[in-house]
Amino acid sequence: MTVSARPATAVSPAAGDLLQRLAWLSTDAALQALEARPAGLTEDEVERRRELVGTNEVAHEKSPAWYLQLTHAFANPFNFLLTTLAVVSGLTGDQRALIVISVMVVFSTTLRFFQEYRSNRAAMALRAMVSTSTAVEREGDEFTGSMPAMRRREIPMDQLVPGDIVYLSAGDMVPADVRVIAAKDLFVSQSSLTGEALPVEKIERAVAPPAPGSLTDLPTICFMGTNVVSGTATAVVAATGARTSFGAMAKGLAGQRGTTAFDVGISQVSWLFIRFIAVMVPLVFLINGLTKHDWLEAFIFGLAIAVGLTPEMLPMIVTTNLAKGAVTMARHKTIVKRLSAIQNFGAMDVLCTDKTGTLTQDKIVLERYINVVGEEDDEVLALAYLNSYYQTGLKNLLDVAVLEHGELKKELAVEHAYAKLDEIPFDFTRRRMSVVVDQEHDHHRLICKGAVEEILAVCTLARDEDRVMELNAERRVVAHDVVNELNEDGFRVVAVAYRDFPRSHGAYAVGDESDLVLAGFVSFLDPPKETAAPALKALAEYGVTVKILTGDNDLVSRKVCRDVGLKVEHIVLGSELVGLDDAALGEVADKNVVFAKLTPDDKVRLVRALRARGHTVGFMGDGINDAGALREADVGISVDSAVDIAKESADIILLEKSLMVLEEGVVEGRKTFGNTIKYIKMTASSNFGNVFSVLIASAFLPFLPMLPIQLLTINLLYDISQTSIPWDDMDPDYLKVPRKWRADDIGRFMIFIGPTSSIFDITTFLLMWFIFKANTPAQQSLFQSGWFIEGLLSQTLIVHMIRTKKVPFLQSTAALPVLLLTTAVMAVGMYLPFSRLGLATGMARLPWTYFPWLAVTLLAYCALTQGVKTWYIRRFHAWL
Repeated sequence: MTVSARPATAVSPAAGDLLQRLAWLSTDAALQALEARPAGLTEDEVERRRELVGTNEVAHEKSPAWYLQLTHAFANPFNFLLTTLAVVSGLTGDQRALIVISVMVVFSTTLRFFQEYRSNRAAMALRAMVSTSTAVEREGDEFTGSMPAMRRREIPMDQLVPGDIVYLSAGDMVPADVRVIAAKDLFVSQSSLTGEALPVEKIERAVAPPAPGSLTDLPTICFMGTNVVSGTATAVVAATGARTSFGAMAKGLAGQRGTTAFDVGISQVSWLFIRFIAVMVPLVFLINGLTKHDWLEAFIFGLAIAVGLTPEMLPMIVTTNLAKGAVTMARHKTIVKRLSAIQNFGAMDVLCTDKTGTLTQDKIVLERYINVVGEEDDEVLALAYLNSYYQTGLKNLLDVAVLEHGELKKELAVEHAYAKLDEIPFDFTRRRMSVVVDQEHDHHRLICKGAVEEILAVCTLARDEDRVMELNAERRVVAHDVVNELNEDGFRVVAVAYRDFPRSHGAYAVGDESDLVLAGFVSFLDPPKETAAPALKALAEYGVTVKILTGDNDLVSRKVCRDVGLKVEHIVLGSELVGLDDAALGEVADKNVVFAKLTPDDKVRLVRALRARGHTVGFMGDGINDAGALREADVGISVDSAVDIAKESADIILLEKSLMVLEEGVVEGRKTFGNTIKYIKMTASSNFGNVFSVLIASAFLPFLPMLPIQLLTINLLYDISQTSIPWDDMDPDYLKVPRKWRADDIGRFMIFIGPTSSIFDITTFLLMWFIFKANTPAQQSLFQSGWFIEGLLSQTLIVHMIRTKKVPFLQSTAALPVLLLTTAVMAVGMYLPFSRLGLATGMARLPWTYFPWLAVTLLAYCALTQGVKTWYIRRFHAWL
């Protein structure tokens, strides 16, 4: 993406030069430069130009074909490993292992595919522009009488070409980058490009400033994707498609997205398990081969150990967790486009957001009406209301805000006591407009409202409460101080003045706007949402730092942040970021909260710098200028009313633009991560303990401690007991802190917690060897059955021991699905040695005297595990 010196939008240098040049030309010269005519282009000219420049379309992110989405759903390290193990199982004749592993892979892949496919379809359905057609004038070949007729018609926006004459009115989306050639009260919202809440005026002719400014400051240029708020205009198309500011940005965003915190975390955990398997499986194979001298049996046993060590349910658990989170978030008016974004939501510790519409209402409101010394004055509001009420020109957002005080119409008896007599319309030279009313049938009153400097220039008197006095130099300084104070608070200020005339006065003209009485000022602001302050407080309680990244000015940003309770010591301007290297930029991004007057590229750099410093970063935006940062963030958040490019760049789309929805998303993300990490730590510690036990048993026993089919069975039952984990609850204190993937923590957890179960595996070995005399190859079935039940039940109990840092069952109880499923699996495990299926897999019936020993073993196991847990938490200050 190319960015000019300090533009507020990304365009190619050639396009930027063209717009800068066109902006300051006369209307005729601009038309000539574009080889256009007021009458419009002919169809032949349109076709030739379309062949040359293409259609007026920007690059869109296309949803991949279903088979590509399916491939993406399959592609993760565990699925590759499990598929390899399934193939090896099939080649060695172990069809049961082949079927079990294949079912797990297919189930996990299918679930992930359908969830992401459905979410992408829902997101694509949200794609809709404000207007898909535009009014254009083309030179036609129809005749009315003897004169050729010009046709104004609606055509699809993608059919526009440079040189077309288009017509714009309130509510229209600007269909291309255009040069205004005629305008009446034209106000355009550029917030999607610049982030500025207030609309800007666009005119047909302007004088070039001494030094070039930002492209979006060009007074005669309107940009594709911006919206007409009020007024009408005729414009000539200067650039279309990829050559527009919007198109250049969209093109720059095409391509593969970068890796997120979720991608990095799951990859680290996957390779941790793979390295562990690569070390342990050959070790088990060699020990059994050397001690038992049956290398084929040792190989099959090693293969079973590989399956047992592989967290084959991880893809399914992760996907189920994410899918459940997506369903829950859908109930909260949230569409999840990419499942991995849910976990990133929970891990997020920094949320970067724009200001307009997120912290603020995205609506201009009349906030204050004060006299010349800064005191609230109802008379000022009444004068402003009469001016806006009787204005016949197209009313801008400021007039609409004034007229929201509709109660004044009745209080003032407007149409009876203040009948309208005349009007002096607004123009861009005077930058003010006046209405004349017959005040209570006593005298005429001219009420003038407009830009502060222009109003002050025609005032000689000032009103302070009921007194009218000379507007001398001292009072002008006081008035300027009042205005400056409002401006510093981020208000847009309009001055109000009046002058009384006798009823005998004739028609009114611009010359009558002189010797006015300055009544005071009305000030406007895009006010904060009522939910903004409590939402920011809630996010802070969950460990999420909110940073404001806006294209708006620093004064407005400071005012809004103060109103919503954000402490701001220094506001960093985009100009301060120029020339900073990555390290310096990262330090600035970390230390500061509010960044103003940013370009799209500034936002991308700030997000990237925060991620480089180890933060998991969310970005919320809805404008063209936010699209790059949305893609760069770990989780991009947009809204259904956003421009297409923002929705396409986002991972999550909110159907309600509110920070309160984000709080719910953070909590759901942390639940999802917590339940995922439960499975990983349970599986890691349990599998490590089992292998540790197998290594010890294999070195000393004259037979295998457990047959391969029994290992696969215990592994399958244990996995089934864990499938309810996505429906488990998380302790409230766990949800208060951002959670991230840490492969080193998982490895440490596995080493410290895993051998705890091995202690009781060894006591079970000793029990079966010495007490129940299962110490010969002929009695190996009894030995294996005893360890099978103890191993399965201790593994299943670990679900309850690890799921919380508290005392299980007493201080924290698992959700009902977890309780029911683990109980069922334990019951099935104890029944198996007494069933035909158990006998078929080489098990033997256990004597009833075994079960009291089992109960003591399990109670001791729970007590020791709780003790180790308490020590671990004190030592490492972490659990899940």
